[in-house]
Amino acid sequence: MTVLNRREFTLLAGAAALSASIPSASDAATVPDAITPFKISVADASLQDLRQRLEVARWPEAVATDWSRGQPVPFVRMLANQWRQGFDWRKQEARLNSYPQFTTKIDGQVIHFLQVKSPEKGALPLIMSHGWPSSIAEFLDVIGPLSDPRAHGLDPSIAFDLIIPSLPGFGFSTPLSSTGWDVAKTAKAWDSLMNRLGYRRYGAQGGDMGALVTRELGILKPTGLVGIHLQQIFAFPTGAPGEMDKLSPFEKQGMGTLASFQKLGVYSQVQSIRPATLSYGLVDSPVGVLGWNAELFFGFGGEAAKFSDRDRYLTHASIYWLTGTSGSAANMYYENAQTNAGYRESAHNDTPTAVAVFPYDFRSVRSFAERANNIVRWTEMPRGGHFAATDAPDLLVQDIRQFFSERS
Repeated sequence: MTVLNRREFTLLAGAAALSASIPSASDAATVPDAITPFKISVADASLQDLRQRLEVARWPEAVATDWSRGQPVPFVRMLANQWRQGFDWRKQEARLNSYPQFTTKIDGQVIHFLQVKSPEKGALPLIMSHGWPSSIAEFLDVIGPLSDPRAHGLDPSIAFDLIIPSLPGFGFSTPLSSTGWDVAKTAKAWDSLMNRLGYRRYGAQGGDMGALVTRELGILKPTGLVGIHLQQIFAFPTGAPGEMDKLSPFEKQGMGTLASFQKLGVYSQVQSIRPATLSYGLVDSPVGVLGWNAELFFGFGGEAAKFSDRDRYLTHASIYWLTGTSGSAANMYYENAQTNAGYRESAHNDTPTAVAVFPYDFRSVRSFAERANNIVRWTEMPRGGHFAATDAPDLLVQDIRQFFSERS
């Protein structure tokens, strides 16, 4: 049975079928540099399999009902019930399929991406990178305002052709063709993708793992890259005397968030060290995906549970589950740990860089970031969290537009 042709990606039920549904090297474009139209088409049997697994899930004993020991059972049960009874995958699938999608191969790796062209002449190409546990669906609320500003009451002179790839090993950019796909190698692939699409001048934007990819693209500084926009820049104190005294109240409060992450962000440690062992549970249990991925999405204390879009979260979870890619996605953490990619201060980022800092996030510190980056714009936002394209799309759109309007 052909599970991936030029227009359809079909997912079959069951663990074996899920494995078979992931694109293989022979399934993707066989002509070098070919760009192949793509459509998401999940089989009804796969959705029924998901519902059945959720119905018969085994639940741990609720020793505590708050976030002190991890994601609480009542909260994850609520997510599971919504996923089983109230979530409409077909609606989300149709929304994703309303945008042109393609696959291509770069360095032997299948790369899946949306390409949304602006109706405005002279639009700047912009490649946007998601993170973990996110997906291409993270950007659904910013695609319209960025690509078609006139239709959204915005100045049409600032418009973008959007390229939104799935990270290697994530979602529909599967399977991993080899080891070594850290954020630095991914950044090189992004430049190859933009050139393959005929873009000789472009910008880049990203958050979470996508911010690491985008900063590495800034370090690479390929010809034609006009600037990068980041939602986080991961730079840390050196321990120098008086260093912390210079921080603003906003930054000091953010350092508390960082301390919490360093203490509780065990998901990052596990995925950086033993992604293969973790993957057995994640590709076999949808409840496992819900609980594990909730760590970063909703926060270690459930902070983001107050405002996060749960349907969007379930869309991300569905993509990870239906493609069976929770394990392969975790590998990027492992690869980064081997090379320190994304965090290297020894490699200076000379590309003009904007940073948008959202309050319910790690809160990057400008004085730390300026040690190894060419910071030309820094915005401290009044609201929004780690996944700002969903949490505060209006603020993110405004900041992206203002930054790149100065690079045109």
